[in-house]
Amino acid sequence: MLMKLLIGTLLILPLMVASASAAAMPHLEKATFAGGCFWCMTPPFEKLNGVNEVISGYTGGNGPDPTYEDYASKGHIEAGQITYDPSKISYSALLDVFWRQIDPTDPGGQFCDKGPQYRSAIFYENAEQKRLAEQSREALEKTGRYQKPIVTELIKASAFYKAEDYHQDYYKKNPIRYKFYRSSCGRDRYLEKVWGKEGMMHTAMANEAGGTFVKPSEEELKKRLTPLQFKVTQQEGTEPAFKNEYWDNHKPGIYVDIVSGEPLFSSQDKYESGTGWPSFTRPLEPANIVTKEDRTWYLAVRTEVRSKHADSHLGHVFNDGPAPTHLRYCMNSAAMKFIPAEDLVKMGYGKYAKLFENH
Repeated sequence: MLMKLLIGTLLILPLMVASASAAAMPHLEKATFAGGCFWCMTPPFEKLNGVNEVISGYTGGNGPDPTYEDYASKGHIEAGQITYDPSKISYSALLDVFWRQIDPTDPGGQFCDKGPQYRSAIFYENAEQKRLAEQSREALEKTGRYQKPIVTELIKASAFYKAEDYHQDYYKKNPIRYKFYRSSCGRDRYLEKVWGKEGMMHTAMANEAGGTFVKPSEEELKKRLTPLQFKVTQQEGTEPAFKNEYWDNHKPGIYVDIVSGEPLFSSQDKYESGTGWPSFTRPLEPANIVTKEDRTWYLAVRTEVRSKHADSHLGHVFNDGPAPTHLRYCMNSAAMKFIPAEDLVKMGYGKYAKLFENH
């Protein structure tokens, strides 16, 4: 009897291990975007938290097994296929990044690369991706950012063919050639002109709470920030009550870190505390908030609030707020930037636009 039990256990154990391994595997999805030369479409997505892989390849045509020499004649487009974990980064966030890499008004290619094989396109995998892509394109059109209509195509995904090995991660293998090509092609000059330096800095990479944001040096921060912003965020300073930018701001939108752009609070959780500083009942993205014990004030021990990625001093949190949290996140306006609801998409925070659809 004991022997049968042991044999049965040995037979079942591998199945249990396999089941546990399968359960631990994350659910991955694919997103495919075309934005001109696929060399330039790889870096922005590879750096995102939640993206597992970016493959350069050819898709959208009819001819089988395309190569770099014949993909255009077979009707294919250069594209990047992204494998991502939707529990860490949303498809909408990927769309936000995509729009910031291209000229969506050019029907004949992208920047210095001309021809139908270089045109911009979104290849949707299912009805939900199509809906989100249509919604994102329409929202971008309504911003009035472009003088010409958006012509980026939405195409049902078909066979995707991986490009030759020397094309994969080209920016890593040939950094000098890549930088020269990207600079001479005019992509970055166009993107900075359209989005501005501030818009380029506050990318969805930072928005997704865990991107590859690298904090600038102190010298660089002194150039970017006002003296008050630097004192508050880098030296744990406090701005004057009732004499700051957002204490009485009642507009709908979100508040992001002034250094990194990571989302912190929503106007929907803002309330009049009577303190003269912007106050919130809870964070918009708890993962972007860090709390620490603060003993610098001799009258009491306080709880300091800092941003996760920029490590900016934001303010303090107290236990005297209204329901339902009974918390008061008392923040410094100088540590934050307000993004109005109507600008969320064009500033790269499209995933939060739905929070304000009824405003």
